[in-house]
Amino acid sequence: MQRLGTGIGWRPEIADAVERMPGIDWVEAVAENVCPGHLPESLLRLCRRGVTVIPHGVSLGLGGADRPDADRLAALAERVEALGSPLVTEHIAFVRAGGPLTASPRLEAGHLLPVPRTRDALDVLCENVRIAQDALPVPLAVENIAALISWPGEEMTEGQFLYELADRTGVRLLIDVANLHTNHVNRGEDPAKALADLPLEAIAYVHVAGGFERDGVWHDSHAHPVPQPVLDILTDLASRVSPPGVLLERDENFPEPGELERELGAIRGALEKGDAERGASSAQDTTRQQDTAGDQEPAYKQAAAAGTAHARQRLGLAQAALLSALVAGTPVPEGFDRVRLGVQARALAGKRADVVAKVAPELPVILGERYRRAFLAYTHGHPMTDGYRRDALDFAGYLLAEGRLEDERVRGELREWWLERSGPRPRSRRPGVRLARATRRVLLRR
Repeated sequence: MQRLGTGIGWRPEIADAVERMPGIDWVEAVAENVCPGHLPESLLRLCRRGVTVIPHGVSLGLGGADRPDADRLAALAERVEALGSPLVTEHIAFVRAGGPLTASPRLEAGHLLPVPRTRDALDVLCENVRIAQDALPVPLAVENIAALISWPGEEMTEGQFLYELADRTGVRLLIDVANLHTNHVNRGEDPAKALADLPLEAIAYVHVAGGFERDGVWHDSHAHPVPQPVLDILTDLASRVSPPGVLLERDENFPEPGELERELGAIRGALEKGDAERGASSAQDTTRQQDTAGDQEPAYKQAAAAGTAHARQRLGLAQAALLSALVAGTPVPEGFDRVRLGVQARALAGKRADVVAKVAPELPVILGERYRRAFLAYTHGHPMTDGYRRDALDFAGYLLAEGRLEDERVRGELREWWLERSGPRPRSRRPGVRLARATRRVLLRR
């Protein structure tokens, strides 16, 4: 497996700093945020310098009940080719539910949600991973996610689930030690137990990130410094195996470059400490893993023989019920923690507001301080169904249709914004609009 070294998540806000940062062996870019035909100059310069760039997908939904979308897989493959990447990564999560499989409305979470650790979910995930592997030109690695909620009736621990996934598909693993910490705080799961169950030889690389705790809930924000417990989990991992690569993730609230460099230094220190602790126990771990794999083989062969059609439908119904409760206000499915689901629902609404403000930055400018309050009110009866850009248009259309804007100037600006973007092509580029504006300019000169 390729040795990557120490890396950092490439983001446009810190692109210049990343290029100048010493000791950066590789970077990771969010796949959906780069266009193969118009790669950022910063990424191109890094590629020319021989810095490895790995695309990291966030919207494939490999843990969903539906088979992976062919267009999304093709887009991911295009980014791999454009960046010359040796590897591509995605998440063990579902991001949408409903539709024809369940004869229910199609809903999107706009967020990575956990799959139940059940045989049904594992069978579906394994088939989806194989479909993705066949469509991608380089090896695939999948990441464990952080979660606020737990599924009732789970049949495996996270480590067991990941072990069998890797064993059945040969997929590589992207282990996020910050997510292990998040699940420790939020779901009482032991990071050391998860690491002990992992197929260490399948690890492609490791994510490290920060977060914060509020009211007993850990939020995996990627906007705060890496805390010591996360570094301790990294040390534990490094005491078991030398990970091929380790990457610092930071998505918001970017500090000065010097602070990022200090965090990278702390990550290297945690790895060195783990290296020093690694010893004779590795032989025992290998024996344990081989024994575990032998125990699991009959179960997955039996599942493969039975097929996944019924498993997909059962999983689809369960995921649709959960997502509907989170984004559409339907009853909480039996067995879930209602309080924790409320926390997750509010977090999803807040994230929608934040991301829409990024993809349509004119909306907060037009609406001013009304924006966030109005958007959060809008989310209560209007779940997202077709991505954040469509969500922005639907939100603006809702405000205009419902007559919720008393300020005539604001209403006029919002209407112009919506008209400009709601057609098949920008309104300003349509012949009739161009002629009308040209005529207006001539008249104003007289």
